[in-house]
Order: sequence, then C-alpha cells, then structure tokens
Amino acid sequence: MTDAVARSRIPRRLLLFLIALTLARLLLAAVIPLTEDEAYYRLWARSLQFGYYDHPPMIAWWIRAGMTLAGDDPLGVRLLPALSSGATSLLAFDLARRLGGSVRTASRAAIWLNATLLIAAGGFLATPDAAAVPFWTATLCCLARTPGPRPACWWLAAGVAAGLSCISKYSGLFLLPGVLLWLLARPGGLKVLRGPWPWLAGLAAALVFSGNVIWNATHHWASFEKQFGRVAPARFAPGYLAELIAGQVMLLNPAIAWFAARGLGPAWRDKGAEGEDGSAGLRLLVCVSAPFALYLLLHSLHDRAQAHWPAPLYPSLAIIAAVEVERVRSAGAQAWMRALAAPLGLGLGGLVLLHMALPASDLQGVRDPTAQIRGWPAFAARVEALRQAGHAGWIGTLSYGTAAQLDAQPETRAPVVELGERDRYPPPDGSWRADPAAPGLVIDLDRRVSAAALGRCFAHVIPAGEVLRGAADPTPYRAFLISGPRRDILHQGC
Repeated sequence: MTDAVARSRIPRRLLLFLIALTLARLLLAAVIPLTEDEAYYRLWARSLQFGYYDHPPMIAWWIRAGMTLAGDDPLGVRLLPALSSGATSLLAFDLARRLGGSVRTASRAAIWLNATLLIAAGGFLATPDAAAVPFWTATLCCLARTPGPRPACWWLAAGVAAGLSCISKYSGLFLLPGVLLWLLARPGGLKVLRGPWPWLAGLAAALVFSGNVIWNATHHWASFEKQFGRVAPARFAPGYLAELIAGQVMLLNPAIAWFAARGLGPAWRDKGAEGEDGSAGLRLLVCVSAPFALYLLLHSLHDRAQAHWPAPLYPSLAIIAAVEVERVRSAGAQAWMRALAAPLGLGLGGLVLLHMALPASDLQGVRDPTAQIRGWPAFAARVEALRQAGHAGWIGTLSYGTAAQLDAQPETRAPVVELGERDRYPPPDGSWRADPAAPGLVIDLDRRVSAAALGRCFAHVIPAGEVLRGAADPTPYRAFLISGPRRDILHQGC
C-alpha cells in the first residue's frame, strides 16, 4: 500500500458514524418543513439560470437535481445538501491527513466538524453554504497536494473547485487573496508563483465563474449590486463585532472554539516544506481563511454579519482545533472540554432538530425561530378557500418568504405573486402565470400590508379578514381582495 493510499484510508468506525449521521439527516430532511429561504430557493430550482437576485446559482441546481431524484418535497429540496455534509466531513479528514495529522487527529476533525452547532443543527438545510463549504474545502484539499507529485494537476483541480465555490456563494472569491497570501508565506512560494500553474488555476476558476458574471452583466448586475453593496460602511457600530464573536463561539461549539483559538498560533508556525515529499503545513488553513475572516470582522464594525456567513471556515477551524488537542497535554478543565466537545455539540444539535421536527414541543408566548416553519399547509388551505370564495385568480404577498411558502404547499392552486421586489422574479418564474387584470387576494403580516398602501396600486381594495398560521402561538395575517391594477404589477410590483 502506497503512503498516499494509506493517508486517504478512512477508519471504519468514522465511516459508520458518518453514514449513520447522513441517514439521520436524510430522515430529518424529509419530516422537517422547509424554512422560508429554502422555499424561496425551491422557486429558483423551477427556473434554472446562471444567477439570481440574491446569490449565484449552485443551490438552485442542487435543489433541481434533488427534486428530480426524490420529488418536489422537503427531502427532494434537501437531498444534496444533506449528502454534502457527509462529503465535507470526508474532505476534512483527507485534508487533516494531508497536512500531517494522524488518523486519530483527522477523525477527530471530521467528528468535531459535525459537532459544531451550525453543522449539527443545520447540516441538511438547502442554503448556498451547503454547496459553498464542500467546494471551499475541496479547494484546500487540492492545494494541500500541490507540494507533492503532479502539482500541475492539483493546481488546476484547485482552480475548478474554487470556481465552483464562487458559483455557490460569493464568499468563494476570498479564496484568491487567501491563496496568494499562502504562496507569499510558505517556503518556496515565490518560486511557485513565478510559474504558470497558480495563474492557470485562477483562469480555470474564472472560467467556471464566468457564467454568473455574464448573467449579472445581462441583468443589471443584480446579485453583484445586492451582495457587494454590503461592503460600503454606513456607520460605525462596533457592537456587532462582539455579537459576531460571541455568536461564533456558540455556533462553533465553545469547546471547539477554545482549542481552535489556541491552535491558530501553532498552525501559523507550521509552514510546511518544499519538495515532492513536502507538506503544505497548517499555515495553508490560516492563510486561506484570513482574508474572509478579516472581511467578516471589518463588516461587523458597521453592520451585522449573519451567523452562518463564516461556515466555509468551519472545516479549517475543526482541523486546527483537533491538531491543538493532540499537540498539548490536556488536563483538568481542558480534558473535560476535549471529552465533552462532540457529545455537547451533537446533543444540543439533536435537541434543536427534535424541536424542529415536533410541533408539540412549541411553547406559547416564547419567541421561537422555528415558528416560521409551522402551520403552512393548514394556512395555505385557508388562504385557498378565501381566494376561491372571493373569486380571485391569483394570490399576492409583500414578502419573498410568504410567497415561497404558499407556492410550496400543494393546497395552493393559483399563481403566487410577490409584489414588493419583482427583481427577484424574472421570467419564466411561475408568478408570471398570474393575470393581474383579474381580481386577486393579497395576504401578509399586518406590519407589511395595509389598505392604504395597496390603494396606490389597485383601484379597488376590500378587507377580507384575518387568517391565522400555527397552533401554539398563532401568527395573524391580513387579507385583502383587490382589483383594477393602476400599474404593471408583474414588472413594477407594488
């Protein structure tokens, strides 16, 4: 058995653990209702393009593939994202081994990745990160092999993987400065940089990403403007920085976060070695992660960095934490942290998932993020009955989440039109099947919809009552029957 094959061999117990975890995720993916964002991305999957208003297209392609294989239901929407968490775990194991970690260290890294609360509780959700994280990690796996035999092949593979990460989520663009930083910081990196392969890798990434650039160029730079518009600071609000750090300590798992923070210095000092038998060293992880991490810190000085944004960094942090545990002698509190890291993360993640799957666990009067997934089938049935009673030909909403959730329910039998941001829904989105000249039913939360606002868009606005969603703590929605559009609703919205 060659050394390369030996390093890639996965322990049976780890493989069984990941298979069991993946099966559990598939089961949960089937029984937990879609979130608003997932239902929204499902709409993208019904109209495949090279870009969308909010993000690059990869998650739409994945959802479409899953729906083709498993049907238009939560399992179909989440099929590939649920599988990708297992794939990312295997990539983390491989990356840890390539960077010199033992089998035990690499296995711990793969397990600890799944014990981060973000992955433990959300590793099956259909979001852009579900695709961006494995492609980011695959890029690192390829880069870790470039100091060894056949560097040209691995540089090109890294370029393709980086391009796929970029076309999954724009955070992948931070791979470019990260790789340049690594080459400048590693032994012999300048010599490599003077050669053709890093530049050809960049060209490969650009070619993969070019489809989204062309789409943006032909759609008024819609997603570039939306996402890159966040960069410009509007105010100084350092409180968001504390929120980001505290949130990531919790989502990364406090024990894993502790060992990862301790391990950053030693990881930076592990600079690798030149030659075909050389190693990229853990400095690879620090350098490639640094530009994106720095952006998140700077962004949080003027605006909120969403909790899931750092997800591409989690595999690297899990590896650094696992290496640090093996490097130092843990005793006392640190020994307990090491022992409890995986049970704590997996246990808390499991409790969150059980709560998401069991509506009976909801509590009245408690602010609960899972409320957004509750009661949509019954709500859609009530809305459909109200639509038919009012002889409306279509349903309108003032938010993408309400529109997407109604569209995802089999009980809804009319086109659903989001009236607020029509740039999100270019043809051939299903909303364009609606006939705005026909009467419609507009429904949304009371804070979003009013007769006065609708009166600016329609000649006739008649209150149609209130519809409740959910059981434990029902959410009220206000409904209006409308007719006589004053503008081109499908193009201009309301």
